[in-house]
Amino acid sequence: MLKRLHAAIVVPIVLALLPAATFSQAPRKSKLSAPSSTSATHGGLDLAEKGHCREALPILKKSASLTADKQTKLKMGLAITRCALSLDQVETAVNALLWLNREFPNDPDVLYVTTHAYSDLSARASLQLARTAASSYQAHELNAESLEMQGRWDEAAAEYRLVLEHDAQLPGIHFRIGRLILSKPETPTTAADARKEFEEELKIDPNNAGAEYVLGELSSRDQQWDAAIQHFSHAAKLDAGFADAVLGLGSAYVSSGKFAEAIPPLESYVKLQPGNPAGHYQLAIAYSRAGRKEDAKREAALQKETTERLEQEKQRAADALQKQSSGQGSQKPEPQN
Repeated sequence: MLKRLHAAIVVPIVLALLPAATFSQAPRKSKLSAPSSTSATHGGLDLAEKGHCREALPILKKSASLTADKQTKLKMGLAITRCALSLDQVETAVNALLWLNREFPNDPDVLYVTTHAYSDLSARASLQLARTAASSYQAHELNAESLEMQGRWDEAAAEYRLVLEHDAQLPGIHFRIGRLILSKPETPTTAADARKEFEEELKIDPNNAGAEYVLGELSSRDQQWDAAIQHFSHAAKLDAGFADAVLGLGSAYVSSGKFAEAIPPLESYVKLQPGNPAGHYQLAIAYSRAGRKEDAKREAALQKETTERLEQEKQRAADALQKQSSGQGSQKPEPQN
């Protein structure tokens, strides 16, 4: 069991783990070259760059608070993070990352190191879980998440079922199984099976807005408007910022012919998501059918405007991608010696 769990957990993080392990053992030299203000700082950085992290880390930690130059402080923070990871000093590494992101939030080196550091820490924790508690429901849940990321729906669902064998009342698991069922290719029983899982989830956790929302979507697909309205309404009440649930509620009212009732949630939605033409479109219909012609014209104009803006953004993104691809294709290969 341990070997199987270990393999399944490791698969989706291999790409993240390899560069993280490499970077934590062999620190990448910073592009910054500002000299240190003290011999101790210079000595600590030099030791770190040469891989002598055990000797370097105490020096760097002691000198960091005494260094005034920001460029040097940046180099020291990066070196502390890398050395702490290579020595498996998790608390030191995390504290250094928090400090770096607070002091240098947009620095490319900081963002690069942060990405790999958290990937490394995630990989280490998952492997530790597999080694020390392979039969725990947490291990099965992590394994299921890994399988889900790989698109291995049936195997992931089986792992989630094992989680329920440990604790049948654990919140969130039926929701994930229902989501898995909907992720698979459509079959005659897909929607019905998924619906059962979401209903079971709500028995365990009545406050699961996601389960209410998906049940609303399934009801809308079957044109069961009263049920859809009920589910979307519950989802929106459980999570006031759940924009999709608010749009679903307004759209279900429109589809059921209850145009006056549709207006309040749709007005809320266009405030939450003013750039989405779908909200303006539905609100224009609701206004028009409720006799508010001027409001309907305004929303129709906004729907057209936001649609055109989205198309322009898509075109700009496509042009940028095309330009990048053309630039890479036109690069001449370096001459071979």
